[in-house]
Amino acid sequence: MKATLVGPNLRAWWFHKQGLDGRLSGKSAAEVLEQTGWARSVGGVNPYLTLFARGGIGREAADEAVARLEIHELPCARGCTYVAPASDFALALRVGQGFGTEADMKTARKLGVTDDEVRALSDAVLDALEQGPMNPDQLRDSAGSRVRSLGAEGKKKGLTTTLPLALGQLQSSGEIRRIPTSGRLDQQRYEYAAWRPNPLAAYSLSREEAYTELARRFFRWIGPATLAEFQWFSGLGAKAARAAVEPLQLQAVSDGTFMFPDDYDAFQAYQPPREPKYVLVSCLDGIMHLRRDLDGLLAPEDLTRQVFGEKGLTALGNLSDPTSHVILDRGRLVGLWEYDTVSEAIAWTAFVPKNAELEKAVKKTEAFVRDQLGDARSFSLDSPKSRGPRIAELRRTGGGGD
Repeated sequence: MKATLVGPNLRAWWFHKQGLDGRLSGKSAAEVLEQTGWARSVGGVNPYLTLFARGGIGREAADEAVARLEIHELPCARGCTYVAPASDFALALRVGQGFGTEADMKTARKLGVTDDEVRALSDAVLDALEQGPMNPDQLRDSAGSRVRSLGAEGKKKGLTTTLPLALGQLQSSGEIRRIPTSGRLDQQRYEYAAWRPNPLAAYSLSREEAYTELARRFFRWIGPATLAEFQWFSGLGAKAARAAVEPLQLQAVSDGTFMFPDDYDAFQAYQPPREPKYVLVSCLDGIMHLRRDLDGLLAPEDLTRQVFGEKGLTALGNLSDPTSHVILDRGRLVGLWEYDTVSEAIAWTAFVPKNAELEKAVKKTEAFVRDQLGDARSFSLDSPKSRGPRIAELRRTGGGGD
């Protein structure tokens, strides 16, 4: 075990690898995502905050990158949606296949839906989209009787009609893509368009080779990490995850973690900044989400700190994911924040003494959210009303320090 690979140095290294130290300032949206990882998207603010915190990229520039297909939201690892760069579209689609769409089909088959029925509907959708992008209502009208209602039983299982089955399969196969109707990444109203050329048309890697490429990116984005952490991110079983990682010849470091040998050498030479570097990011930011290890970003004294969780106050160290957006300093989680749409201000608390640089970082993100986004939802169902108790608790504990 390397004694240097613990505590503040490692947190600062992750912070550096994730580009949160300013090293990616001026880079394009695609370059930021290539170097630091795909941004989880669930109808919330994470993609925008990911790009803003790392590259200083505003909403308009991010939306333009989406419009130019330099970046795009699509089903990726585990079948979950992420915003990925164009260079990874094919890989993202390949490693996302076989997750959500197959689970939906298993449910649909129990409701009497056949694979042939969905294939016929998919063909009808593709024919309709030859005329141009359409929203779900337009596609339903165009496909006519090929779209079947699944009744009350289907509604109970989350499938009201067969149209989502066809749309899901066509997205997974790269035949169609969905386009946010407002052009924004923090909402979930879409049109669908034929994707030509299909990103997978010229993609030759096998499923196994694609997962090795995913592992290569994962350990570059957030190494050192454990095999279990890669397994969670990829959605693979333990055996398949080990097989995906084996060709990379990673270096075992400590406590079951691995990283590329050249990254290890760079880490050994890395000197964390002596001065604080405060950054506000979302609760789904890659520095936490990729490894899903919140404890790794906490100082020991903060593990038992009481914060507002889903069922009231709970120890911060008991959470798998933060329930509010977070403030980081060189990789350490030093505070929590939420945006209050009534006051148009950030409500926040800090675990370290208040200072001018911390307040400056808060004001910078506050202006970005207020002037460019209008809100900072964690996910699509997050609302100003639902986050009210969290905002109240943040204000109760104060705006900086104990």
